[in-house]
Amino acid sequence: MDAARTDDVPPVIARPPHPDPLRQLGLDELRRRTSMKWRTYPADVLPLWVAEMDVPLAEPVARAIVDAVALGDTGYPVGTAYAEALAGFASERWGWDGLAVARTSIVPDVMLGVVEMLKLVTGPGDAVVVNSPVYPPFYMFVRSMDRRVVEAPLGADGRLDLGTIEDAFARVTAGGRRAALLLCSPHNPTGTVHSEQELTALAALADRHGVRVVADEIHAPLTDPGTRFVPYLSVPGGEKGLSLMSASKAWNLAGLKAALAVAGPAAAADLARMPEEVTHGPSHVGVLAHTAALRDGGDWLDALLAGLADNRRLLARLLAESLPAVRYRPSAATFLAWLDCRDLGLDAEPAAFFLERARVALNPGPDFGTGGTGHVRLNLATSPIILTEAVQRMATAAAA
Repeated sequence: MDAARTDDVPPVIARPPHPDPLRQLGLDELRRRTSMKWRTYPADVLPLWVAEMDVPLAEPVARAIVDAVALGDTGYPVGTAYAEALAGFASERWGWDGLAVARTSIVPDVMLGVVEMLKLVTGPGDAVVVNSPVYPPFYMFVRSMDRRVVEAPLGADGRLDLGTIEDAFARVTAGGRRAALLLCSPHNPTGTVHSEQELTALAALADRHGVRVVADEIHAPLTDPGTRFVPYLSVPGGEKGLSLMSASKAWNLAGLKAALAVAGPAAAADLARMPEEVTHGPSHVGVLAHTAALRDGGDWLDALLAGLADNRRLLARLLAESLPAVRYRPSAATFLAWLDCRDLGLDAEPAAFFLERARVALNPGPDFGTGGTGHVRLNLATSPIILTEAVQRMATAAAA
């Protein structure tokens, strides 16, 4: 992984007509929020950790919520509008027309949907393979449902290591046991966007070993326009896969619970076995908000993507100028930055160091499994002013 350089950045994205959502809220306004990001740490800490964005709601989403409240439309969710909106979005943004509304089901959120999908294709004691370093709840949720987490770490280039994955598949299916791969696509925390070739090869390996793939694709809408996101279910061999998708991350809707489970053609019978009570978990207002985001929030999303690209360039420049020992490879997706702090020579774990000495909250790398030691995850979805202040604090602390 190369050290941060001002030329190691994505190309400039054409500026959309909508104002950048990341530049609309000041620190005083943000500190009035009562969500986890802004209330976990004291007021002198800049929170660049959990996956909440420092943005106002997209106007179509806010309008859908206000209209529902005005009508008292706060009952139980019903219908396929969310799935239809997602299918339209997938066709327009990813060129994928294979998302069949009949092979979808609403679920409370992506991780609870992951749990239900894994229950359908594995049993207690079976293995679930993950590609570390990876989203920490993959470990927590899988273990809580009495499955074994088996790591198949990413390669040194931060991409899927197919040889390592195949070795893991062979081990976990020995003796005829069932197993699954929980795929993070795009990958969290690195922001890697898996290519069609990689996903096709992965599907072939899964089929050869009888491993079922469950794909967490929550960050898919946050892929730069210059990079192609490939849904796992769209590749040859992906027909047996199951996917979880949501508007949650891209439009900052974590508090409005709703997601969609999507089955490939050969997995429709699996999805049909999901208990009906699972579909009672999503919020009706959440479903309305997510539907509006996917259907009418495209201009807002384009402005956000341009702002995130700006912030990646800004972070690369700030690190090159003030913290050159920190290695950072700007990604083409997510609003997350994976920072390698090992060359700083810190006595403490980096996230703990920056929290105590710089008053900047980041996610600790070890929480992401093998490959996370010496790293931190930084949330880029904030204003350039806050991002600049955070890096300046980190640099001052590291130089002291």
